[in-house]
Amino acid sequence: MSAAAQWGEAVLAASLFAIDPPGIGGISVRALAGPVRDRWMTLLTGLLPTEAPVRRVPLHIADGRLLGGLDLAATLQTGRPVAERGVLADVNGGIAVMAMGERLTPSTAARLSAVIDNGEVVLERDGLAMRLPTRFGVIVLDEGASEEERPPVSLLDRLGFHIVLTDVSVRDTEEMAPTREEVAAARVQLAKVSVGDKFVEAICGAGAALGVASLRPTLLAVRVARASAALDGRDEVNEDDASIAVRLVLVPRATQIPEMPADEEVPPEEVPPEEPPADEEPPEQPPENNDDDEEKPPPEVEKPLDDVVLAAALSAMPAGLLAQLRAAQFMRSRSSPPGRTGVARAGGARGRPVGVRRGMPEAGARLNVVETLRNAAPWQPLRRREMLASAREKGLDEAIAAASGPRVQVRQDDFRVTRFKQRAQTTSIFVVDASGSAALHRLAEAKGAVELLLADCYVRRDRVALIAFRGQGADLLLPPTRSLVRAKRSLSGLPGGGGTPLAAGIDAAASLADAVRRRGETPLLVFLTDGRANIGRDGKGGRAQAEQDALTAARALRMENFTALFVDTSAQPHPQAQKIAREMDALYLPLPYADASGISKTIRAASPPARTA
Repeated sequence: MSAAAQWGEAVLAASLFAIDPPGIGGISVRALAGPVRDRWMTLLTGLLPTEAPVRRVPLHIADGRLLGGLDLAATLQTGRPVAERGVLADVNGGIAVMAMGERLTPSTAARLSAVIDNGEVVLERDGLAMRLPTRFGVIVLDEGASEEERPPVSLLDRLGFHIVLTDVSVRDTEEMAPTREEVAAARVQLAKVSVGDKFVEAICGAGAALGVASLRPTLLAVRVARASAALDGRDEVNEDDASIAVRLVLVPRATQIPEMPADEEVPPEEVPPEEPPADEEPPEQPPENNDDDEEKPPPEVEKPLDDVVLAAALSAMPAGLLAQLRAAQFMRSRSSPPGRTGVARAGGARGRPVGVRRGMPEAGARLNVVETLRNAAPWQPLRRREMLASAREKGLDEAIAAASGPRVQVRQDDFRVTRFKQRAQTTSIFVVDASGSAALHRLAEAKGAVELLLADCYVRRDRVALIAFRGQGADLLLPPTRSLVRAKRSLSGLPGGGGTPLAAGIDAAASLADAVRRRGETPLLVFLTDGRANIGRDGKGGRAQAEQDALTAARALRMENFTALFVDTSAQPHPQAQKIAREMDALYLPLPYADASGISKTIRAASPPARTA
């Protein structure tokens, strides 16, 4: 999809969202801060009603400011609980813009999702009980620099549109949007739009064919179809509306490529009459046959509708999406997937703050003064009464006791300490096939992909290692390091040619990965080879023995439970490569038509996502 087409889709999504923000849920916008994103935001806000509030929600907003809660300053001043109205209650009827959505914590996303689902802010904390109705749309600004940096899934599931503007330049932003008056008219028309059962079934069938597991996107797609019909001034949803809904809502969530139903051929009974008409049948009969043919399509109205919806999904699916989705699904299925930037480990006094917990400030734990006071504030009236009662029992003057006592009484149960998360280091081990067959096919693309992945590891401060196998064995060209210069130098000097000692490469990778794991780091193995082994472990030629040795080494690697990716770089997917990947329990990625960028994107998608506490 071209950059201009991406901008056109983004404009269409903004137009439909402006018609029904609470119903469609929201939009996830993946783009860095810049003129393109600013222009899109200006376009969207220009389509909303003038009275609709637009609130920008900062990343590290406190729960009290987000949902409402106890006004700490007013409570301490008055001596009684004073409620504070939150941002989500104030944005009723408008949109909430979540900044840096890729860094939203799961707890904040869960609170926001609960408000979206219930249509109200339910506040029962700090001695307060409030229910404030609010319905709004959400714009999540995703500035993630890599594939694993994404907003929480629970929030994305409730947003109708996921648009990407990373490849769009200012020159491509020429798509014209409808006017505010047209969107306002569509907003009025929306209440009159109906959706036929056949279109609901077609959208649901498209969601199932695309592998969309959740029901929320399907419901959002139906609402988008209604908004599309309203924007066009119609009272009923048609095929184009259903196709737009599938393209914008369901395709970005696809986990598999839908299989288009094969066109039904003409039944055999009709074939004989078509062959003899020139010799035997009078010329009046062919029109009757044509009439019969014209009478048969009407009963099959529903099948062309399904075909249209699925065809729209296939035409909008980006190239290479299936491989990336399979890679991500493989990593999610791992029992204990290590993060690309390391496994997140809770505890300790260093790292990124991820909330608070009850506890004593000891063993390096830091006292969170604000949260401690917030928990102590609701109990102040009761504790003052207890203090005065104790003074009366001791025969002391109550006024003197109240004046000499502390203004804020903090007890051990009020203590709150800050929680942190830390990340273990990840070492990506690239095992590159430099044999003659690999050099003939894809060694240049493999080198380019490894360079792109090395740069990505350098940005994330991960360590990288490089193993090459060719000729009689495997060599460690680059021990684990963070030096991008050394890695590129080792890779550029990698020659191609010779035999394929695949077993030696697997053994060397397993040995290095074991050493990395013993140091407390997380190894990630990436094999780039065509899998056509012809040199055995003993260094002698012979394809049969070499393939058997490679399978044996793959099984041994599987027993170590390392996370491994197997990229088949041959011109056509090779059965032997797939068999070896299956034996080592690695993700098999056949990429016969991908370039260096495609390989690197797929491997980045397959790399385990970072865990959040």
